[in-house]
Amino acid sequence: MTALADREWRLIPEDVRPGPLNMALDVVAAETAAAGGPRTCRVYSWEPSTLSLGYAQDPATVDWDLCEREGIDVTRRPTGGGGIYHDRHGDVSYSVVAPADELPGDLMDCYEQLCEPLFLALDALGIEADFAASEQPAIHQPACYLRGIDPAHDVVATDGRKLSGNAQYRRRDSVVQHGSLTHERPVDRHLATFAADLDPDAFRERVTSVREQVGVDREETVAALEDAFTDWADADVGAWTDDELARARDLAETKFANPAWTRDRDDPTA
Repeated sequence: MTALADREWRLIPEDVRPGPLNMALDVVAAETAAAGGPRTCRVYSWEPSTLSLGYAQDPATVDWDLCEREGIDVTRRPTGGGGIYHDRHGDVSYSVVAPADELPGDLMDCYEQLCEPLFLALDALGIEADFAASEQPAIHQPACYLRGIDPAHDVVATDGRKLSGNAQYRRRDSVVQHGSLTHERPVDRHLATFAADLDPDAFRERVTSVREQVGVDREETVAALEDAFTDWADADVGAWTDDELARARDLAETKFANPAWTRDRDDPTA
């Protein structure tokens, strides 16, 4: 059990939302925690399928026509890194949100602490994993799972292939860490969202999945992650309040679904 478990935590069980709303809910959870409300662990998925861009990602790296044709939403994260394709089958996303003054000020220490439940979940699934032991060079910088492997926040299996990427951003009074765990690799669909012609074999050599490692169903992956969050934070199962959902829907519409933000990184709410 984490040292943070004497605080009020809630677990939001797997929530299926559009991409812009998922990003807005992370922000709202941070506002709630900063205002003295519960800290939040959440597991979530994306519907419709979504390409989430890193904060500084060049929009020219996206195949916008394919995304529109295939019904794939595009949003931009407030965190760095490259683009990640999320769908209801291959991806399991999660976030941890708490007041900044309750977490380590050192970025590496904070990553280590907030990734503890991820490692608990992987261990429960029978997967040996750890932060990458060393850096690996980028294959394609705009694609998160093909960027250089970073020991600070990339989680790999014992064969060195990436299972999960994590990113963090600090608001003035709260911290959001969110991540993506690959349950299954939709290789061709993932790579098709980028404008470049990318090699599927290179992706398979860099990235593994929970299903490839231990053969479990997605429901088992989700349950392991939810159980790990509950144990780690001594969290109660909770839900978004009506006010939080209203605030998040407004923020999703005005910012995270707004082309000014998605294409130009111009925050219309600033």
